[in-house]
Amino acid sequence: MLMRSNRFTLAVCILCLGIWCCGQAYNTEEAAPMEKAEQAALYSAIQGFVGNWWNGSDLYPDPCGWTPIQGVSCDIVGGLWYITALSIGPFYENSLACATNVEFRPQLFQLKHLKSLSFFNCFVSLRHPITIPGDKWEKLAGSLQSIEFRSNPGLIGQVPTSFGYLKKLQSLVLLENRLTGQVPTNIGNLTNLNRLVLAGNRFTGRIPDSFGRLKKLLILDLSRNSLSGHLPLGLGGLASLLKFDLSNNQLKGKLFARNAYLKNLTLLDVRNNKFSGGLNQPILDMHSLEELMLSCNPLGGDIMRLDWQSLQSLVVLDLSNVGLKGEIPESLSGLKRLEVSGTW
Repeated sequence: MLMRSNRFTLAVCILCLGIWCCGQAYNTEEAAPMEKAEQAALYSAIQGFVGNWWNGSDLYPDPCGWTPIQGVSCDIVGGLWYITALSIGPFYENSLACATNVEFRPQLFQLKHLKSLSFFNCFVSLRHPITIPGDKWEKLAGSLQSIEFRSNPGLIGQVPTSFGYLKKLQSLVLLENRLTGQVPTNIGNLTNLNRLVLAGNRFTGRIPDSFGRLKKLLILDLSRNSLSGHLPLGLGGLASLLKFDLSNNQLKGKLFARNAYLKNLTLLDVRNNKFSGGLNQPILDMHSLEELMLSCNPLGGDIMRLDWQSLQSLVVLDLSNVGLKGEIPESLSGLKRLEVSGTW
């Protein structure tokens, strides 16, 4: 009887100790302090975007604890809270909305553990446009993995060449802004990129040859710009690519050289360009293709001489206004999943 009592007492003690330890761990995380310089930098950086009326120290005295800020994420590093993600703009119902006059304050670049930086529909004033800062990005080179500027009609100017310092970057999205000029060649130095989206801007000039070094890319979207010239040969070697969109530019020449190796590509969209020289074998070797959009290019050539049997995954094929000759070949009509759009 005494032995049973002792066992029961021991079990209760172990249970209580476990609960106490879990509670201590939880409380330690909850009570972790935030570095004062980090907190001040956060408040100032946000204030630059939302306006001087915003008093972070009063509204959110504990931004990583009991008074969280919508769009701000934190993590503990060395026993202190640090900012790891900052999203400005109407992402959510209670998100931080941008002021008419915004500024990139230098304190933004003092957030030394920042991994993700996003701006959505933030820079909207055409009367008070703003440019992306040209310097200081190297201060975030040790941490930043994702940059997104989406739907900012008041964002003008060129892409900073200092983006080339951000060697840890995995995602660079500059979508539907009013950015101009040529695409910096040193973006090709960002060899950890798996997503590069520069669509819906006003970029001009050629696609940099350096893009051929981005071997980890899964998504490459350069659509809806004014890019011109021939495709760099190196693009055909981006074997990891799943989606490749070049539509609505002024690109010319043959689509791909014979050494193109895009076996994993599921979408290729080159509509509304100036590609010519007919369809060549590298396209028919893209066995994973599900969508092939070629319309409104002076491609020319004879569709009857092409063997389409290798594209068994093809669902959508747009060949309207490409200048092809001949009737639909049996190898094309034999693709069971296919929907053919347009006339050539």
